[in-house]
Amino acid sequence: MYVSRQIKVGGLTLGGGAPVRVQSMTNTDTMNTMATVEQTLRLVEAGCEIVRITAPDVRAAQNLYEIKNELARRNCSVPLVADIHFNPKAAETAAAIVEKVRVNPGNYTDRNTGRVSFSEQEYADELKKIGDKMSALIEICKRHHTAMRIGTNHGSLSERIMSRYGNTAEGMAQSAIEFAEVCRQQDYHDLVFSMKASNVKVMVESTRRFVEKMQQLGMNYPIHLGVTEAGDAMQGRLKSAAGIGALLIDGIGDTIRVSLTEDPVEEIPVAYDILQAVGVRISQAEYIACPSCGRTLYDIQSALHEIKAATQHLKGVKIGVMGCIVNGIGEMADAHYGYVGAGPGKISLYKGKTMVKNAIDQKDAVAELVQLIKDNGDWQEK
Repeated sequence: MYVSRQIKVGGLTLGGGAPVRVQSMTNTDTMNTMATVEQTLRLVEAGCEIVRITAPDVRAAQNLYEIKNELARRNCSVPLVADIHFNPKAAETAAAIVEKVRVNPGNYTDRNTGRVSFSEQEYADELKKIGDKMSALIEICKRHHTAMRIGTNHGSLSERIMSRYGNTAEGMAQSAIEFAEVCRQQDYHDLVFSMKASNVKVMVESTRRFVEKMQQLGMNYPIHLGVTEAGDAMQGRLKSAAGIGALLIDGIGDTIRVSLTEDPVEEIPVAYDILQAVGVRISQAEYIACPSCGRTLYDIQSALHEIKAATQHLKGVKIGVMGCIVNGIGEMADAHYGYVGAGPGKISLYKGKTMVKNAIDQKDAVAELVQLIKDNGDWQEK
């Protein structure tokens, strides 16, 4: 189990046992203040806890001040992250305005010049240049208590990293470690790291390697998880769930973003579903439901839909919906309540493993289940 250190992103606690935070990114023109504000508000209403906004140049970075002020006028204090590529001055400008900046090691400092090899001395000289170039940004971040995400992307590694490691998971992890060392040498620790790739295997492997390297060096910075450019619809959701979920199960991950080629608001429920599925952040009821077979003598599909409609808002309550008694009690053993087939059109209700109502008519069973939950003090109003 990886235990990260705790940092602050504005007023939000990240890492160190805090809930895994859900974030997204606006896709509006940053210079369009009102459009960006409106989309940010919709994201927050959907449950987004950190909002990233692109700042491709100094002018856009400066406009983050207007966006932040307008959000404050709307009583919204969600932490904002400036997304920076190629432009150190934009990062320095944004770091004095928003709560976090995101930079990419591959294209923030050591720009590509076509070199294919570096001697040991040349490699060390390049690392020193990184520290020198980063110092102004680090000082601004320290002065304003601004956090920084150092986000390595597969496919945008620097020529220096490529010359030694290639376009690999190891190269991604090493690139991030070098930046971590730069920040540590300058006594700056409000850091979050991410290893992003559209390839799920590369994303998972590079993150695991990076965490292992950190632990070997006595570091424990928070980790941001996401499968970048995952696509849309079912493919985007499945790729995100596979990559993010695998690492969360390992105990790795302090904040996540589901990257979909859709309205950013659609990313938020998917993120919460992933967190719920792996059991790291419970936001709704959970259901253990069998696929049914010839032993099922009632309409289990409609029953499950009806039960979910009535109980899905019950945060932390786990309900088993089982076709019959054969596997029912054993496979729903950790459920708080059970709805189990007991014969043609008949249902038995359970509290834990104890049957409390036997062979009641299916037409009455959901109402009886709701009453059972109420009688045991687990009901919450919507």
